[in-house]
Amino acid sequence: MHAAHLAQSHDQVTPTRPVALGLRQNAAQFILLVAVNALVGGMLGQERTVLPLLATQTFHLGAYTAALTYILAFGVAKAATNYVAGAWSDRYGRKPVLVAGWLVAVPVPLLLIWAPSWGWIVATNVLLGISQGLTWSTTVIMKIDLVGPARRGLAMGLNEAAGYGAVAATALTTGYLAEAYGLRPAPFLLGVAFAALGLGLSTLVVRETHEHARLEAANHVARIDGRHDHLHHKLNNRQVFTQTSFREPALSSASQAGLVNNLNDGLAWGLLPVLFAAAGLSVARIGVLAALYPAVWGVGQMFTGALSDRWGRKWLIATGMWVQALGLALIAVADIFALWAVAAALLGAGTAMVYPTLLAAIGDVAHPAWRARSVGIYRLWRDAGFAVGALLAGVVADVLGLRAAVWTVAAVTAASGLIVAIRMYETHQTPDSGSVSTT
Repeated sequence: MHAAHLAQSHDQVTPTRPVALGLRQNAAQFILLVAVNALVGGMLGQERTVLPLLATQTFHLGAYTAALTYILAFGVAKAATNYVAGAWSDRYGRKPVLVAGWLVAVPVPLLLIWAPSWGWIVATNVLLGISQGLTWSTTVIMKIDLVGPARRGLAMGLNEAAGYGAVAATALTTGYLAEAYGLRPAPFLLGVAFAALGLGLSTLVVRETHEHARLEAANHVARIDGRHDHLHHKLNNRQVFTQTSFREPALSSASQAGLVNNLNDGLAWGLLPVLFAAAGLSVARIGVLAALYPAVWGVGQMFTGALSDRWGRKWLIATGMWVQALGLALIAVADIFALWAVAAALLGAGTAMVYPTLLAAIGDVAHPAWRARSVGIYRLWRDAGFAVGALLAGVVADVLGLRAAVWTVAAVTAASGLIVAIRMYETHQTPDSGSVSTT
């Protein structure tokens, strides 16, 4: 009787929450995670307008390759951390990894304000990369956990819209703050507030979602075409890496497209503000262009993610890569603000077509038991694009000029879309019939 009474008392103190998949069933936590990812995006957005100008105007870096070292450091750190975040999320749970990422983020804006040399800026971006890898990866994984397979594209669209919408808003705001108050410290005070709020919400309000992934794994239904039958749920880390990176056609096609997408984002982040400044644009106008691209990207994902649930993933990805290439080509030939604004919008629209759809495709193919690891590996390759883009664009710009660097990245982006068109199959299955989409 005594033992039964204790058990009953314990149940009353710590009631178990029912676990169910679906956006409606998990709306409160989903909305909270959208807000948290907006704060994650804001931490990145505080740099988009100001740091390229700090490199040239405050630290007087002449070589483009040297000026892009902070993006190289960010990309390598974030790519490696993405892989760790996926593995740790499976081993320790999602929430501890999210909280750890915010702890790493806290000193970033303070160091950007204080940094006495460019070496400190580069080191700070290592911390930012680690933080972004932990926090952004985990919010992606947690949303995929919550919604289940039917609304995966919508979930990723909302997640990335929040993150990159915040990048855009912060890039725009910091441009005006820099114009009014100087490049430091005012623009980075936003980052101080974002880090404090993100850490508080993640620690006190966000709940663990690992049980949702376990529920989906227990009820996992194989594709009717048998395409994934060899991808059983007991893959080890090496096998997951091989399938995601090279062997499985859809996973590996998505990984290369993600790398090239962030390769051109690295160019947009590091060199385009310098190109615009060389043409005589004001800091405020550069801020508008730096914000327009991620703004279209962010808002567009609210629609493209859901469209991929209806139309399928493959051709949204391929077409999006080609639209990005078109936007980059227009940037290379234009020399006035209006045309650059059109080009930035094209670049953002193409990226919106690609970004949430790639994540949804990974979620389609990867088994729930190793999906977090596969997402981490995909994000490793995707964010390695920052490092590859910084090196490629910097070297070409130093040797042949800024516009030649933009043309080079445009060509690489178009080729990536061709690879998707040839190699990738349609990964999405319509939820009503269980049939494979032929779109």
